Amino acid sequence: MSDQSCGTPGGEYPTDCELTEALRQRALSRQISIVRSDLWKAALPRARQVRLLLLDVDGVLTDGRITYISGHVEAKSFHTQDGLGIKLLQDSGVAVGIITARSSEAVERRARDLQLAHVFQGQRDKLTVYETILRETGLRPPQTAYMGDDLLDLPVLNRVGLAAAPADAVAEIQQRVHYVTTRGGGGGAVRELCDLIMESQGNLARMRARFDR
Repeated sequence: MSDQSCGTPGGEYPTDCELTEALRQRALSRQISIVRSDLWKAALPRARQVRLLLLDVDGVLTDGRITYISGHVEAKSFHTQDGLGIKLLQDSGVAVGIITARSSEAVERRARDLQLAHVFQGQRDKLTVYETILRETGLRPPQTAYMGDDLLDLPVLNRVGLAAAPADAVAEIQQRVHYVTTRGGGGGAVRELCDLIMESQGNLARMRARFDR
């Protein structure tokens, strides 16, 4: 299927936008009411200041499983809802980037498809990367958000203004963040965080209205 709000289809397969639009239209037809949790509401003031969202990859943008195809090639699966959420967040004025300890051609391609502002692979010392980003962008910690799922993410999670984790993050991380999503890594957790940030900044309804025609 194709939708004008998704632009002109560019290939043989439907885009993230087109797939997510189909799901959105199905949800709209059911008139599902959205109920926000107390945790969501409590995170809104922090999310309101965010100008840059940084993400781990394995366990956040993916479900954490790594499949070796041949040699050093890894296969990873990404959720289309996360992809559209990132694009909408970028369109609303918030930059998005990734900091991951592993290196993968699949991640490089995904980052390129989503036109991410900051892409750092093979970085186990994520705090040093984060501090470099702050210097280069001039942003302050309260203006940044990060989502991680395991102990390597803790140094950055301790610094950012809005720290988040997917529902299946390790317990030590869930206990230290400001917001834990209802969905797991690779299953829409990033989309949920993108929606939270957009809602806090008064942009969620406007971005959704682009599809409700």
